[in-house]
Amino acid sequence: MLPVPRASLLLRLLRAPCVTPNRGRKSRHDPPAKSKASRIKYPPAVCVEELLNIHHRYQEYTALVTALRTEFRRELVQNLRGQQGELLLKQKLEKERKEHEELMAWNLEENKKALRSRIERLRLEEEAERLQKEEAVRLQEEAKLQRIQEREEEVQRLEELCQTFITPENLTERIEAALDNPKSYNFCLDRQGRILPQRITSES
Repeated sequence: MLPVPRASLLLRLLRAPCVTPNRGRKSRHDPPAKSKASRIKYPPAVCVEELLNIHHRYQEYTALVTALRTEFRRELVQNLRGQQGELLLKQKLEKERKEHEELMAWNLEENKKALRSRIERLRLEEEAERLQKEEAVRLQEEAKLQRIQEREEEVQRLEELCQTFITPENLTERIEAALDNPKSYNFCLDRQGRILPQRITSES
């Protein structure tokens, strides 16, 4: 027979200690021991093949569990659905169909608005381009007419200037006119180019 422990011993064994025993452990602020001051802690070695194998098996497990959960959820939904579920499904499909028709009609109307806006924009662009071309042609015509007018004025001025030229045909007439109307150039000018008032002496 096994010896039965006494009551006092059982009480001492079952009694929880009131204070945590202190075995002299260091706190985080205490410096390391001299024998461990130069020790460098390295992470434990990991087997790459084992790590890849575990990662591959975890991916397979995740895919399998996800597929099972999806299948169980689908079966649960099918089991929960009855006639009421089918009616709700039909109502939902009818609502979606009506909403789809409304959206298609709204999309068609928006497309028509966009088409009208695009046609109007193209018309305005064509009108602006036509006006710009007409303005360019008008400016070119005005510049051309201005050049022609300038040339005509220059030709007219040269023709008027040519009338004062001395040619062999009018040489005798010019000499007689100069003798009949003598003109003296013996006068003074100031800095502004004005003729000073003074008595003009006749040339001997």
